[in-house]
Amino acid sequence: MYDYCVIGGGIVGVATAHRILERHPGARLVLLEKADALGTHQTGHNSGVIHSGIYYEPGSLKARLCVRGAELTKEFAAAQGIPFQVCGKLLVAVDAAEQARMLALYERSVTNGVEVELLDAAELTRREPRVTGVGALFVPGTGIINYGRVTRALAEGVRAAGGEIVLGAEVAAIDETDSAVTVSGPSGSWRARRLVVCGGLQADRLARLAGLRIELRIVPFRGEYYRLPPARANLVSTLIYPIPDPELPFLGVHLSPTIDGELTVGPNAVLGLAREGYRKGSVNLRDARDILGFRGFHRVAAANVRTGLREMRNSVFKRGYLAECRRYCPALTAADLLPREAGIRAQAVLRDGTLVHDFLLERTPRSVHVLNAPSPAATSALPIAEHIVSQLDEFIQ
Repeated sequence: MYDYCVIGGGIVGVATAHRILERHPGARLVLLEKADALGTHQTGHNSGVIHSGIYYEPGSLKARLCVRGAELTKEFAAAQGIPFQVCGKLLVAVDAAEQARMLALYERSVTNGVEVELLDAAELTRREPRVTGVGALFVPGTGIINYGRVTRALAEGVRAAGGEIVLGAEVAAIDETDSAVTVSGPSGSWRARRLVVCGGLQADRLARLAGLRIELRIVPFRGEYYRLPPARANLVSTLIYPIPDPELPFLGVHLSPTIDGELTVGPNAVLGLAREGYRKGSVNLRDARDILGFRGFHRVAAANVRTGLREMRNSVFKRGYLAECRRYCPALTAADLLPREAGIRAQAVLRDGTLVHDFLLERTPRSVHVLNAPSPAATSALPIAEHIVSQLDEFIQ
C-alpha cells in the first residue's frame, strides 16, 4: 500500500510527486509512466519558453500560477545548475487591428502583475533591426530553458526522497473505493490511499477509467516547427511573438531562441489524428474516431473554418508558413526554414464546442485529475504541483 500514486511522467506529474515528498517526507509514493522515459510528450516537444503570464484572464489559474511559476522555475534551475536565460520577449503588432489588441493585452499584463514596456515602431526597430511593426510589447522577464532537464532534475529529487518511478507502466484500470485506489495495467498493479492523474494527451481517457463523468474530450493539435541554419541563429536576440487572437488558445508562429543555441520558428496549430504521432501524416484509428465522432470538435471546426483552412494550407505549403513569419520578420527566406520535430498540444474541448482555456482539475474523494494543462503548464508546473498537493491534503485520512 502506497500513500500516493501519481500517473504521468511529464513535468506536471513529476513536479507533483516532488512536491508531495517535500510536504510529506517519508511518504510511500510511486509514479507511473507508460513510456520508457520521462517527459517524452508535451514536456519534451515545446519551445522551451519560461512564460511571464501576460496573456491569461486575470484571476484565472493560468494567470496566477504562470506568474509564480516563472519565478519558481528560475529559482529551481539556479539551485540545480540548469542553464536558463532571461532574454525577454517582444510581442509585435503589424497593423492597426493588432495594435488595438496589443493595448488591451498591455492592460491585462498590468492587471496580472507582469512587468511590460510599451514600444513604438522606432524603438522596436532599434532593439531588433530585422523585425518590423507598428509597435510592440516588451516583456523583460520571459526566458528560455530545457524543460526536459528540469523534469529529470525533479525526478532525481523524487528518487532521492524515497519515491519510486516505474517506466513502461501503462494504466488499463483505475478502481477507487472508500479506503484506497487501485491502479493496474499489463505490467502490474498498485494500491494507494491517494491518486493524482497528470495524463496530458490521455487525460480524458484516464478520467473515464476512474469513473469520472466528464463532458470533454482531448483534441490533439500538431504544432509544426522549423529551425534556422546555424549561420542565421543570431537573426534576433529576443523571443519574437505576434499579437495573439484572444478567441484562440494558440499564440501564433513565433521566433524562439533556444537554450541550446538554435533559433526555431513555430508552431502552427493543425488538427492531429494521432495523440502521440509526431510524424506528419500520422493517423491512429482510435484517436481519429474519438475526434471525428465528437460533437464538440465539429462545433469547433464549424466556428473556425477559415483559421483551420489557413493552418492546413501553411502546413502543406512552406511559403504560406513563411508568410506568417515575414509579417514581422521580412528578412526570413524559404531557405531558412529547416525541418524540426513537431509537438502536440493536448487541448480540452467541451461537448458544446467550447475550448477550455484555463487549467482544469477535477476531484473524487481520493484522487485529483488534471484534465487540461497545455501551455504554460511547463512554466507553471511547480505551482500547479503546490495547488494539487493542497487539494490532496484536504482529503480524508
